[in-house]
Amino acid sequence: MNKIYCIFSFSLVILLFTGCKKQDPVSLAVQLIDSEMARCPEAWQLDFQEKLKWDYCHGLEGEAILAVYEKTGNKKYLDYIEAYADTMINEKGQIRTYKMSDYNIDHINPGKMLFKLYDITGKEKYKKAIDTLYTQLQSHPRTSEGGFWHKKRYPHQMWLDGLYMGAPFYAEYAARYHHPDKFQDIIKQFVLAGKYTYDPETQLFRHAWDESKEQKWADPIRGQSPHVWGRAMGWYTMALVDVLDFIPEDQEGRETLLYILNTAAKGIQQYQDEKSGVWYQVMDMGDKENNYPEATVSSMFTYSLLKAVRKGYIDQTYAETARKGYNGIVKNFIEKDSDGLLNLTHCCAVAGLGGNPYRDGSYEYYMSEPVRNNDPKGIGPFVLASFEYKLSEKQ
Repeated sequence: MNKIYCIFSFSLVILLFTGCKKQDPVSLAVQLIDSEMARCPEAWQLDFQEKLKWDYCHGLEGEAILAVYEKTGNKKYLDYIEAYADTMINEKGQIRTYKMSDYNIDHINPGKMLFKLYDITGKEKYKKAIDTLYTQLQSHPRTSEGGFWHKKRYPHQMWLDGLYMGAPFYAEYAARYHHPDKFQDIIKQFVLAGKYTYDPETQLFRHAWDESKEQKWADPIRGQSPHVWGRAMGWYTMALVDVLDFIPEDQEGRETLLYILNTAAKGIQQYQDEKSGVWYQVMDMGDKENNYPEATVSSMFTYSLLKAVRKGYIDQTYAETARKGYNGIVKNFIEKDSDGLLNLTHCCAVAGLGGNPYRDGSYEYYMSEPVRNNDPKGIGPFVLASFEYKLSEKQ
């Protein structure tokens, strides 16, 4: 048995019970966020940061914390995220550390929480920042068919990660500010990403695609990256269920999004670990040596499935898969430390393609990235999944 799996299997996992009853998922989500706020007294410190950064992780966890505020009505959660936004955005709406000329689609994602902050506070600087991010999308470099490059420094490449980073913000902006002509462009992003990353042999979506086929990680014929990184597919499915909140039901192409989501759900269900209920870091490699059950992909899939079932996007039979996933996360990844704080364990810290040092997308590469506790890319989706799980109990 490999070392990582041994750690996973035999680490002290504290199940959270009140008497003999499993703890309420909303209470569990609130405790996890309270623990995060204790670890990071200032929201800019989230994601293990030591200096200010406009970052997609702050946006993801920030949305989850605002969801906790809406659930509880406790203003401390709003104040926590508002303080981050006020630190990062000046009165002119200029965003610290952000450079539009980088054309980094990751930098769009934090804009989503600004919609809610603007609704609550009415601060015009938030609207100005929102408009700036929208402007980036209007000039963002694209593939020959119109798909957003992941970053300017990653030319001709679409990553599944990027669909979550850009599309939900784009869709909410279009819906709020009356740009119905943009919905076709948003749908096109998912169609292109799906078309060029889908692997019919595994019935899963690979991490990325290089239109130029120049990257060493790209298949010379199809341009696909070599493997199905779980979290990349998690980003894609979360993007689908969140974008559908804003695409009108009569919009041409909406049915295509539903088809893609159902295709993804089928693959997710097929690759769920039967025993633990969670999903592996590299999905197409199963229980190969060193592969490990991973918390961020498990949280993302669970959230996506629960929300998709609730909204009627996928069949009700997926609810069992989703609830099994949620319970597997609680059993295998949630721990309480000696300080009484909750931790989400077994999170892959980061993974990408290309760059310097070069990331070749091999199985060995994905296994080489560090594993840590309390990564926002797991915390955020788990909190949102907890709220969805609670709603599913009423169905």
